This record gives sequence, C-alpha cells and structure tokens, in this order.
Amino acid sequence: MANRKSYAELHAEVSKRYPSGQTPGGVSVDDIVQLKLQNSYDTHLDIARDMAKVMREDMAAYDADPTLSTQSLGCWSGFHAQQMIKSVKRLRGTTKRAYVYLSGWMVAGLRNTWGHLPDQSMHEKTAVADLIREIYVSLRQADEVAMNDLFKDLHAARKAGDAAAEKKAIEAIDNFESHVVPIIADIDAGFGNEHATYLLAKELIQAGACCLQIENQVSDAKQCGHQDGKVTVPREDFIEKLRACRLALEELGVDEGVIVARTDSLGAGLTQKVPVSQEPGDLASEYIKWLDTEAISDANPVRDGELAIMLDGEFVKPKRLPNGLFPFKKGSGRARVVEDCIANLTQGGADMLWIETDTPNVAEIAGMVNEVREAVPNAKLVYNNSPSFNWTLNLRKQVRDEWIKEGKIAAGDYPEGNELMKAEFDASELGQEADARLQRFQHDISTQAGVFHNLITLPTFHLTAKSVDELSRGYFGDDKMLAYVKTVQREEIRRGISAVKHQHEVGSDLGDTFKEMVGGERALKAGGHANTMNQFAAE
Repeated sequence: MANRKSYAELHAEVSKRYPSGQTPGGVSVDDIVQLKLQNSYDTHLDIARDMAKVMREDMAAYDADPTLSTQSLGCWSGFHAQQMIKSVKRLRGTTKRAYVYLSGWMVAGLRNTWGHLPDQSMHEKTAVADLIREIYVSLRQADEVAMNDLFKDLHAARKAGDAAAEKKAIEAIDNFESHVVPIIADIDAGFGNEHATYLLAKELIQAGACCLQIENQVSDAKQCGHQDGKVTVPREDFIEKLRACRLALEELGVDEGVIVARTDSLGAGLTQKVPVSQEPGDLASEYIKWLDTEAISDANPVRDGELAIMLDGEFVKPKRLPNGLFPFKKGSGRARVVEDCIANLTQGGADMLWIETDTPNVAEIAGMVNEVREAVPNAKLVYNNSPSFNWTLNLRKQVRDEWIKEGKIAAGDYPEGNELMKAEFDASELGQEADARLQRFQHDISTQAGVFHNLITLPTFHLTAKSVDELSRGYFGDDKMLAYVKTVQREEIRRGISAVKHQHEVGSDLGDTFKEMVGGERALKAGGHANTMNQFAAE
C-alpha cells in the first residue's frame, strides 16, 4: 500500500466533497473513508508495481548485509498463502522479507482442470495466472477483515467518548501493515516459443506477479528439476525468453520487476539442438564445446543423415540418441551451470539465479556461486529447499563423511546409506549435529552462497497430506471427535490462529459492517449474541 494516505488526510479529503458529513444519498463520510482504507489496491497490476519496489529494496538490503535474506513457502491456494502471511505477521509483528512462492509443480498437480498432472508443462497456462489472482484476492481480504476490526475499535472508542482509545485506534489504522507481499511466480519454461512466453508473462504480471522465474529447459520436453530426462536449450534461445519477460514487465510499467533465471544444467545431460556459432567464444561455441562427440575415422565415418561439426580444429561427430537429442559430456554439468549463470546475468539481463541441485549442500552451491561472482560480483540466488531432497539422510551423510575425514569417528561408528534414517539416530550426536545444521541451513546458504531468497516449493502439498492423514487416522479410528479437538481446534485457540473463528475469517463481520453502512438499524447481522463464534478468542 505504497503512499497510502493517513486516516486524517483521507477524512479531510472526503469531507471537502461532503461537508455535511454524508452524501446526498445518506452515505456517511466515515464509511467512505473506511472502505477506501480497506481497499489496499485498486488493481493487481498496481500490486506488481508496488511489490517490485519491495523486492528491489530487499535485494539492496541483502547486498549490504547477507543475513537479511528473504523466505517463502509454496502455496497452492489463496487460503494457504493468506494463512502463511497471517502466521508470519503474528509471529514477527511484520510481513517484511516474507514472500509467497507459486510453484508450477503444484499448479500442475493440484490446480488445473485436467486433474492431477506431473510437472511437465501439461497444465493450462491460464491456471498459473488464475492462482496469482486468487492469492492476492485472499491477501487483500485479510487486509479488509483486519482493517474492519480496527474500525470497530475506533467506533467503540467514539461511542464511549474515550479520546485516548480513539487516538490509539487511529494510530493502529495509520500504521497498519498490509498482508500483500511479493509473489515469485513459476512460468516453467515459458509454455512455448518466446512470443508465447511474452504473452503468458503479461498475464502473470497483470494478475499481480512482480517476479517471474523461468527455466532453461525445452518447453515441450519440460521435466521437474528433480527428475531425469531434462533437456536444455542453447543459451541464445533462453536469453530470448528472458528478454520476452523483460519486455512484458516494461510494457506494463513494472519497471523494477524481477526475473529469476533458473538453470537445470547440473542434472540435464541433453540438449535439443546444436546452435550455430558465428565466431569463436560466442554463446553457441561455448555451449557446443560440451557436446559428447566421437572422432571421425575410416572405421567410424560420417554416414548419411549424421552430423559433423568442427571442434578445436578437427571434425567430430556429436553423439545422438534415437530421439534426435544430443548428450553432453559426462561430468560437465557444473561447468555448464556456471557458464549459464554468467550468460543469464550479463547478456540476458536476469536479476537473480536459480541453480537446481541434486542435494542440499552449502559448500557445493557456494563453490559454483563463487565462480559466478568472479564475473558478476553481486550475483544473487533464489534457492529451492526442496521436499524432493531427503533432508535428514543428506545432512546425516554429510556429517558422517566430514567426521570420518576429520578423524572424529571411525567408519563403523555409524552405518552408511539409508540406515542413517532410522529413528534410533535421532538423539545421537550425529543426528543432533545434522539437525543443528538443518536449523541454520538457510542462514548458512544465504551468508556463504549468495542466496537472497530461500523457499520450499511444495510444503503445503505435503503439509495438507500429513495433516489430513493425522486427523483421519484419529477421527475414523478410536479417538473420533477428540482427534479433531486435540489436533486442530485446541491448537488454533492456544496459538491465536484467527481461522478458529472461521465465519469471521471469511468476512461475516465485513458483511455486517456493510449492512450497517447502507441500512443502519435495519441491518440484519450475523454477529449477534447467538453467533457461536463468540465462544472463541483468537488473535
């Protein structure tokens, strides 16, 4: 809510138009002021413009102090996003440096009309924009509900003639912090060619997205970053899509919009085509040099239908799979990632990077980032703290390997492999050290590896599955109603989760207020003494 007017300023402005205190139709100036202040944004494009500035300020703060990183959780509904941000605000007293992540995986898996789909860009592209709109409707609705409560306090203070309480209520209204925060929106590989990418980017931006995350896979062969079979496009092709996103942001006036360029090259061993090099050292030649090739000889000639290219002064044959795809040299992924990142920042105009890794290892990521920063000193990352990692096993293996190398333990002190997952190691020294590293993982990766933003892509998918399972096991088992009360309602009440008053959460009090605005004493209200929500006390 950038440059939002204070209560006094807005009241004076509206009162100039209606010096009698109401419109000719009997609408009160006070009610007009309240609705104007409850309406946090006129359009979702305004949100995109405002949130881009928030992200840029946060990026600058991180450059000055890498402990000031940002976080988000992936949300597959507006309600998930709303409850996450309300929780952050309740915990911290502010929403600063908390974002929402919109995962293409969850749109594919949960939010498209074709049913549950894998993360292969098969879902309708409109579903992504629809979810962004839904998230911002939910966040704005949280503003409306909270602001309405503040105005109820103001009206109560005035009715009681309590000047101090009235002043306090107005201060709370003027200092109200919106639940609207930046969204990092996954546009997959662009859903088509560069023009298709541009058109979709515009839809996402108009829905409110200030930040687009796009990956360098082939759009029609797109795979989840944690699966095999990934195919990358030449760097020139990807840079054209980065430009398409930038043009969409600029056209719509989101001049400070943010683009996150994701590279899947670490796990992608294939490319769709061999780009044409125009001169030594250009993007195409730097891409081609990593192709897996074989020497041409009398015993291995170039046959009809095969390709030959000149590399390092001699003709060689790029290896080619039956499907026409070209494999890269084994073990070249890391070097390709570093080159991708530098090209995306210096020639593609990306603002941040996303490196999709196969394990959560701070040292590994820091090593790649340090190489990128030799060319781009302020390079910053968005990092996926992915549920596709077995975090417990990965961190325990890392601790075990380090301790063996340091001589702290012998190889036989702890088992290797999946045995380390056993609950018997939870309280062990190794298990506790692994958990301590998990607790500080985001801090370490932000301060040591240039990660500006830590996110978990699919947490609300897994949380929903776990929570519904937990409730179902009790409710359909022996505990019956006790299962709901113990696992859900008591915790809501004791933590101050406002959703315990579910009617209030979805706007019943808003409806009552509006009825009073237009009907006065004639208003038929839901929030009277017989409302069962009065049994609860929440935030």
